[in-house]
Amino acid sequence: MALPRPLAIGREIIDRAARHSPARLALSTFAGVIGVFTLLLWTPQATASGQRPPFADALFTATSAVCITGLTTVDTGTYWSFTGQAIILVGIKLGGLGVMTLASLLGMAVSRRIGLTQKLLTASETKVHRLGEVGSLLQVIIVTSTAIELGITALLLPRFLALHEDVGEALWHAVFYGVSAFNNAGFVPTAGGLTDHPNDWWLGAPIALGVFIGSLGFPVIHNLWQRRTKVRLWSLHTKLTLTTSLVLLAAGTVVIGAVEWTNPDTFGALDGPGKLLAALFAGVMPRSGGFATIDVGQMHESSWLLTDALMFVGGGSASTAGGIKVTTLAVMVLAILAEARGDQDVEAYGRRIPPATVRLAVAVVFIGASIVLLSSLILLEVTGEPLDRVLFEVLSAFATVGLSTGMDLPESAKYLLSGLMFVGRTGTMTVAAALALRDRRRVIRYPEERPIIG
Repeated sequence: MALPRPLAIGREIIDRAARHSPARLALSTFAGVIGVFTLLLWTPQATASGQRPPFADALFTATSAVCITGLTTVDTGTYWSFTGQAIILVGIKLGGLGVMTLASLLGMAVSRRIGLTQKLLTASETKVHRLGEVGSLLQVIIVTSTAIELGITALLLPRFLALHEDVGEALWHAVFYGVSAFNNAGFVPTAGGLTDHPNDWWLGAPIALGVFIGSLGFPVIHNLWQRRTKVRLWSLHTKLTLTTSLVLLAAGTVVIGAVEWTNPDTFGALDGPGKLLAALFAGVMPRSGGFATIDVGQMHESSWLLTDALMFVGGGSASTAGGIKVTTLAVMVLAILAEARGDQDVEAYGRRIPPATVRLAVAVVFIGASIVLLSSLILLEVTGEPLDRVLFEVLSAFATVGLSTGMDLPESAKYLLSGLMFVGRTGTMTVAAALALRDRRRVIRYPEERPIIG
């Protein structure tokens, strides 16, 4: 059946934009959505007090919701009314769908420029690989993400009912946490958040599971659903994402758990199950989750440092997580190992990774580190806070994580971090796509000469 003319025109515009200017598509879409949600939150009806919020707080919250970050300047559970919380929840949902859809579209735009052999390999791994299938792609993503969110909601609902909440309130909290967890948003609709339930595995485990699944990315979830137990048929991207994610999860859980185990201001005040849950959160949430069962501001500086590293890496490509992405780290590590062994090719799981992908990984890491460095310098001057706290807040914003040390932010810092969340959410996607699409073929190549390295 043919689409109505307005929808057909819109589909054609999106297809052309994704093919010819993917960076402009991503930037303009997210900027427009953030603008709309800022205006919605900048109304008296959005606050519990019935008064218009400061514009900086409305912009910061809208950016954090649409960019699925979770950083806040006001308490979500008490400052915003039910209407305000509903606006935030819709922003999270649209932001999560937008990230996965746009990232997949950008991947398609790149795939149109690869060789025939790689196209055949791509086609064998996923059924959605043509820009003309924008509608079906969006439909699959909506159905998949909503089904997972409803599953998390179903796990959480009995617990909120057991906490003596009425049915309406329990359902709202379960839905909010379910959507916020899968989309790695980190927003909490309750005043105390999860810090009021540090020993509650029934509440914490489904949220941690939702964050981890959401951080894998739509391509991985889709590939796992298609292949299920046929591990040998999993794509290289799926294998690298799962392997790297599990290694980082184990490292964060064990190391931060060991460092904080006796800290009286964090893990030390909890019983055994509470310490294990807090350690698990320490490993999962830097993926981009942003939830915490303890006061992050009271953690040791060594724990902050490791969390910084985990936040910078982030989660999977085309996922609701931020950072440079785990596959970028995996490719960098594999390239280093290949160089150390003297191998000519970078290989993993019986596949050869092309040099263009390695160069792209280097570019993404360098650009991300440069953004973090510049933002840290500016925030240091604006706030006068110590470097360890400033770096933590900058990385949390850039990687759209949502964890915070509780640093007081002047208004100028709110605008800076809002911009950083926007850059962190759209930047790595658009930069990677833009660089991948710049495939220049040259007739003349200069003679090769190697400079001294190291």
